[in-house]
Amino acid sequence: MSGFDIAEAARLHALAFEPAERWGEDAIRLMLEMPGAFGVLRPGEGFLLCRVAADEAEILTLAVAPESRRKGVGSALLAEAMTGAVVRGAGAMFLEVSERNAAARGLYAASGFSTVGRRKRYYPDGADALVLRRALTPTP
Repeated sequence: MSGFDIAEAARLHALAFEPAERWGEDAIRLMLEMPGAFGVLRPGEGFLLCRVAADEAEILTLAVAPESRRKGVGSALLAEAMTGAVVRGAGAMFLEVSERNAAARGLYAASGFSTVGRRKRYYPDGADALVLRRALTPTP
């Protein structure tokens, strides 16, 4: 993806996630090479990777540096990704979030996502993933 700083995204991911869950440059590059994938990056603060297939979008990862949390960075990245997904034809957005990640769950709930499913023991620490969904509406 032209203009997306993969090295910076990998650095931010390492700051935001536990070692077993971190994505390096190769993983991020592979995600961005998938059809319909795009990224939103705020250098030094955070990034989000998303992909659109048919009329559905999926958040692949959202990482915010610890010092940038609780400052609206996650909300801004999410809003930009939702807009990008609508432009690419998505009518709904999905994601998985750890049932143990209260901060992320709060962010997604405040952004209009609701739980539509559960994946048992999805994460390396044994936590279940909650599958969240939100309808997306075209902006005028």
